[in-house]
Amino acid sequence: MKSALFLPILFLFPLVSSAQFEINGTILNKDSDAIAYANIALYQQQDSTFVEGTISDEKGDFSFSKINKGNYFLEASFMGYQNQREKLNVTKNLHLPAIILKVNSEYLDEVTLTSRKPEIRRASDRIIFDIENTSISSGNTWDAIRMAPGVITINDDLKIRNTTATIYINERKVDLTSDELKQLLESFSAEDVKQIEILRNPSAKYDAGDGPIINIVTTKMLVPGYKGSVNASYTQAIYAKYNLGMSHYYKNDKLNVLMNYSYSPSRKIKQDESYVNYINNENEVFNRWRTDFDRITRENSHQANVILDYKIDEKNAINFSANGVYSPDMSYNNKGRTRAYSPNFVLDSTFTTKARLSNDLTNLGYDVDFSHQFKSNTSLSVNLHSTYYDSQTIQMLFTDYFTPDDQLLDENNLATNSAQKINIYAGQADFETVFGTYNFSTGLKYSDINSESFLNFYELESDAAPFADQYLSDRFQYDEMVYAAYVSANKDWDKFSAQLGLRVEHTDREGRSMSLNEFNNRDYTEFFPSLYLNYKASENHSFGFDYGRKIDRPKYESLNPFRYFITENNFQSGNPALRAAISNEFNLNYTFKNKYSFDFYYRDNGQNVAQLVFQDNENLFLRSVQANVLESKSYGVDFFHGRSLKDWWYAQAVLSGFHEEETFLALESNLAEVTNDVNGFYAMFFNSIMISKEKAFSGNLTLFYLSDFIQGSYQVADSFNVSIGLKKKVWDRKGELSLFFSDVFNEFAPQLNSTYLNQDNGYYALPENRFVRVGFKYNFGNNGLKDNNRSIDAEERDRL
Repeated sequence: MKSALFLPILFLFPLVSSAQFEINGTILNKDSDAIAYANIALYQQQDSTFVEGTISDEKGDFSFSKINKGNYFLEASFMGYQNQREKLNVTKNLHLPAIILKVNSEYLDEVTLTSRKPEIRRASDRIIFDIENTSISSGNTWDAIRMAPGVITINDDLKIRNTTATIYINERKVDLTSDELKQLLESFSAEDVKQIEILRNPSAKYDAGDGPIINIVTTKMLVPGYKGSVNASYTQAIYAKYNLGMSHYYKNDKLNVLMNYSYSPSRKIKQDESYVNYINNENEVFNRWRTDFDRITRENSHQANVILDYKIDEKNAINFSANGVYSPDMSYNNKGRTRAYSPNFVLDSTFTTKARLSNDLTNLGYDVDFSHQFKSNTSLSVNLHSTYYDSQTIQMLFTDYFTPDDQLLDENNLATNSAQKINIYAGQADFETVFGTYNFSTGLKYSDINSESFLNFYELESDAAPFADQYLSDRFQYDEMVYAAYVSANKDWDKFSAQLGLRVEHTDREGRSMSLNEFNNRDYTEFFPSLYLNYKASENHSFGFDYGRKIDRPKYESLNPFRYFITENNFQSGNPALRAAISNEFNLNYTFKNKYSFDFYYRDNGQNVAQLVFQDNENLFLRSVQANVLESKSYGVDFFHGRSLKDWWYAQAVLSGFHEEETFLALESNLAEVTNDVNGFYAMFFNSIMISKEKAFSGNLTLFYLSDFIQGSYQVADSFNVSIGLKKKVWDRKGELSLFFSDVFNEFAPQLNSTYLNQDNGYYALPENRFVRVGFKYNFGNNGLKDNNRSIDAEERDRL
């Protein structure tokens, strides 16, 4: 096994001292009266990162000390007044002119309300969607993310340009499945979200396998105290679903503690109508199969997270984070009925499949962080991470075959018992400083992943003991070690800004199939450069360019060579020979008046991993496999515009035209090369309306359209979605009632087709997209507090 011990040598730099400065000023109203206890926060201009916060004293005075040289935003806010933001260039001690806060003109029962319009702005490596104190912040965080520019939701999977996004909260990664992530974000109030950041092409600081990133930045707390909330929701689709949750937060001068818990019992149904036209060597259809398939899922999911921040002194702090998902006795009840026809649709036979799967899942993650601030403009942070993942599944599958007149011909029964345990350990160190006028950062990371899994396959006979099939049974061991290092530097000029980075990752991986006696070992080093250039020609015109090279490592489950049977003639399997895929992305942006944004992009996805479905025309079965495609690319243009049409009406439009194509080997067509390509269009229109003058009653309307796009070997037909939401503040705004209608016209159910050479199959997916949800939330304690919510950062967990 090779190592990358040479990498850290490239990133050892001496500490450089840099001067620090003071900022002080006064907060007044228009009558020159002091405003006491106003919140004043300092943010970096480049990416709006929070630096420090304070409150004004009884004379309205405030001050910051030990502020490093650089460009900042200073934002002052106080209940009943409009927020005031000032740009600062700190090169010396600053005594600011008096900051005058303007009274907000809207009142209700002698209580002044503050409301802002959503704001979109660009930093060098991200789009910043500022929603604090806006109509969007009145809902939950999941709904707020779906309003962010360029984010689309497909089967509860958050995507950017048809690529699954990685979710961060305060620069800490959230590593959960799509369903778990949705439950988590629906339990978080958007009132505690300052902004949503879209990183389409993340910098060298982030793991090369992250892909596009959505970073949720929570508002910062300035005042000690306690706050909490309880929430509940009832969702009626075909079946009922529930969510119960609570949150508690406490802060004093040194300690911040946040605890969240949610419980989500649910029953879900997924319905498919599928077809396969089997084709002979003369390219003629000789058998037509039609299947109706239902899956009912029952689960009782528990989610909890604890975050503890402790400030040791002015220079040192320690943080602990833990989150967990526990889903015991999750069950899947599958039922399918297949009718086999002749080419002229004369019924030949039928068979029915009934299957039951039971699953126990535990997913626990822990993080410990230590940070130290040196005297100069220099900091060091260290992170240690651990994950424990345990999934155990039992499947029973029964198939009965019938004649056209429903006489039983035969039966075939099978069972599988499988488990997967994953342990992840990671350590990371990050160092930041300033060299002259350049901001500089570097870091090292090491991760060790161990996955053990097995599957036992049994044939069941009514008059005999279960028979173990050694050919279909297997044990699989996977080990992976990744050594990484990065360096990044950026600088701002009058109209230009630039950021350059380089990340190096060395990977040792080994997969071992015990039953098949197969070994798949890979040992490689890859370099991942990134570049960001921005030019502000004038107040109305700005241009940007960025480039990034990324890696997409296969998920651990995709590497398992096991088979999961949907029916006896339809199964999915992993592939231990999967390789990591390298991609390159280029973006060119033009922004007009900071309101109209155009993005032109090209992405070479390389040999990315795709789920490919093939029909075996000889043995009459359908198999879904994970495989590396030969090549893949996409390009297009995105347009975004958001504005307030009226004081009570905010509207947002996102439009995108794109081209996608993938070339893969057709495993059931003599390994012929097949190119799947599509020209598509995406549109999303969001409207947020304040129904009452006092802004206690609001609503939103979302219209979504997505044309054809590629999903593995399938082309997915267009889909349309209209959703309506209503929210009402009650009990002096401590309570909130909500009502949400999703997929009003039940049109968000696309058709998927795979038709080429000797392949002709597809299905019509009917998930529970149409539903009505009623929710209630009650806040107690000091609601002026802003918590320290974040989640665990581990790129390796994202592949669970």
